[in-house]
Parts: sequence; structure tokens; C-alpha cells
Amino acid sequence: MARIGGPGPYQDIGFDRDGDVDPEQRHRLLGLEVTDLVMFAHGRNQSPAAAYELYADFFSAFPALTGRGVRLGYAGVGWPSMTFPDEIPAPGPVSGPPGGGGLDGDTYQALLTLFPGHGETVARLAALLVERPDSAAAVGDFGRLARRLARVPAGGLESHRFTDDLPGDEQGPPAVLYEDPLSLCRRFAGALEAVDGSGRYEGPGSYGGPGPYDGPGASGPYRSYRSGGSYDGPGRVWRGARELLRQTTYYALKRRAGAVGELGLGPLLGQLARSRPALRVHLVGHGQGARLVAFALRGLPDEVRTVKSVTLLQGAFSHYAFASRLPHAPGRAGALGAMEQRVDGPVVACHSRHDGALGTLYPVASAPAHDDRDPGPDAVGDRRWWALGHSGIHGVGSAVRLTLDDALRESLPRKGCVSVDASSVVRSGAPPSGAHGDICHEELARLIVAAGGLGE
Repeated sequence: MARIGGPGPYQDIGFDRDGDVDPEQRHRLLGLEVTDLVMFAHGRNQSPAAAYELYADFFSAFPALTGRGVRLGYAGVGWPSMTFPDEIPAPGPVSGPPGGGGLDGDTYQALLTLFPGHGETVARLAALLVERPDSAAAVGDFGRLARRLARVPAGGLESHRFTDDLPGDEQGPPAVLYEDPLSLCRRFAGALEAVDGSGRYEGPGSYGGPGPYDGPGASGPYRSYRSGGSYDGPGRVWRGARELLRQTTYYALKRRAGAVGELGLGPLLGQLARSRPALRVHLVGHGQGARLVAFALRGLPDEVRTVKSVTLLQGAFSHYAFASRLPHAPGRAGALGAMEQRVDGPVVACHSRHDGALGTLYPVASAPAHDDRDPGPDAVGDRRWWALGHSGIHGVGSAVRLTLDDALRESLPRKGCVSVDASSVVRSGAPPSGAHGDICHEELARLIVAAGGLGE
């Protein structure tokens, strides 16, 4: 039996982009002789090798935490994602491998693999990142090219219903796919400056917005703009353009995570329940992997009650996804409204104020195009577009809010939604993503054990 770091029986379980599972891995998973199964879905910034290392590190704490009578097994949920470096290069020359242009070799190849048939598009995007033309038209071309990667393939199952966590007519067309590219690049540049300290943010409208600039070097198509006290020149705009590519790619992966969860993992959990009715399943997801396991609840057969806990670590989806009523749209529910009732235990959402990816970049990408509010870097100031991993679960009247210390010291609720502020341990990481990936802590393993009753 495969093992990770020696904690117990382990099985990889991989899905393709349409949610189809590897049949041999499914067969081995169904054969695990365990009482409880922890299934962990990685985030969108993980290669298969990096995901395996994450699982090995995270699962290593469990054997010392579980109680008598619990024979724990582990599964690493794999789905087609990619590694895109979190460190955004400073303005200036960008180096890359031959043919890779302004993208490092791994990122270049990952884009080719994840978006087949777009070789020319990826090559042109990489070249523009190296050339950085002093041209608004070139920035517009870059935005249009990047958005080709996010188009749903004809006949594919990654339909529009997986793109948003709020109802379609409430969300509106997302800025990352429909906003004017030059304006959006300025917004991302301002957001990056807010999290890495390279520029000043003075409130909505002060970054990337129009304002006269008549100082030295004021020339070219950007000469009439300043941003956070910094000249809005080509280097700054192209820094924002690289982030636009990253966020557009992740928007496509966000849609994919929802599809894999609902069409793949949900039905697989139904098969597990039929084959092993006494098996207790505990779902864990990080980032967009949290979105994957949450959307699996939508694909769970109605009669299945074997999911005993769900733990969402820095979830990269709307904090209103579980809302029974949207505060800004009475009578409407989030895309996962009432789905926590399909869990025979709690749905626990960990969040941290140190997560720059979700606190600053996520709302800029998620706000609708041409919104009447300015999506600034301080979490936009508009709660509609905040992420669950930034502020916990909102819009659920019965939801409980705890600090991590309180959650570990007191008994967690047996059912329903629980938000846990994990800022005390999820706190380390470089900008712009900050602490988004800082999840391998014994305290979080203890939280999962408590949520699933595994220590009893």
C-alpha cells in the first residue's frame, strides 16, 4: 500500500479537466481498509510533485493526533493545475529560456500543457512581456490574448455555471475577462504595490486612475497618469499585465476546480458510500482546491451522508458562496447555499488577514467589469467580492466565528458552518501572495481532527 511519510494507507486519486477519474486509482481507493479517509485537494499553484510534497508534509502530523479505534487513510486529490511563480518581477528586463520569452520555462510549458492548441498565443504573450511596448494598443492585445486561454472549449464540460460563486445575474461579467485591459493592468499594478510596499495606496481611485503628470520624463501614451505617487510608465503597466495573465489563468482554473468537484469528486464520494457505507470521509481543500471539495457537495448523491467534515484552508472563492441570503440581494442565495446540510458534521473555513492573494488580488480580479465602485487594493472595500479565505463564511445566519485558539480549546459545533481565524499561524510568505500557502501547521491538522471527531 502506498504511504506518504509513514502516516498510514495513502492513495493518489486524479481527475482530468472534465472530472473523469483514473479508474485504477479509483479501484485502489475503494479497497482501502480504513475507518476514516482524509481527502486533500491541492490549490491551483501546485504541480503534481509539489502537491505530493504538500500532502507528505501536511499528513505527517495526523498519526499522533488520532484516537483509539480510528484507522486513518489518506488520499491526495489531483486535478489539472499549474505552478505560476508568485514572485512578480520588478519592472525592467525579463529573462526567459529560448522560446519562453518573459515567462520562465516551467510556466511556459505549463500553459502549453493546460491550454492545448494555444501555442502561438502563449508565445506572443511571452514575447510581449519581454518587449513591453510603450503602447496602449499592445496592452490591449495582451489582454485579448490572455483571455483566449480562459475560453470554454467547444463541447467541454467546464460550462459557465462553474465560473462564479454567486448567481450569474448577480455576479455580472468578471473584470478579469471583460474590463478594459489597460485599466485592469493599472489596477493590478496598484494592488501589487499595496502588498509589496513598492508604492503608495491612498484609497480607491488613487492607484491606476487618471491624474495629471507633468514631471520629468512625461512622454508616451501613459504620460497623463500617476498611480500611488508613482509614474505610470510602461514598466509599471507591464508588471500589472503579467499579473493579469496570472489571474486570467487562475480564473480558468477556478472554473475547472468547480467542474472537477461537482462532476468528478462528488460522484466518486457516492461510489465510496455505496461500496463502503461505514467509511467516514473528511474533505480538505486549499485555495482553489477548497473550491473543488466545496463544489463536490453539489455533486454528492442526495442519500449520501458519509462526508463527516469539510475543512477549507484559505478558500479561493466567494465568502458568500454558502449564503442562504445575500445581504445585497435579499431572496437570493449563494451558489452553495444550504450545501453544508449535506455534511454530517461541520464545514470549517480557515481564513487569515495575512493572505495577500485573497485579500488584495482576488477582489480586483473577481469584481465585475465596469462596476460603479472602484476595486481598490484594500480588499476593494466592497464585501461582495471578498474571498472565503480572507474573511471566513458570510451570509449564513447560524455560522459560528472562532479564533484558532478557541476552536482548538473548545468543542467545535457538530453541524453547520464555522469560520476560524487562523491568522496566528497562517502568517508567513512573500508578496504578492503573502501567507496564502502557509498551511502546513500542526494546529491546522488538529483542527481537521477536531472537525471530524478523529481524536475521540
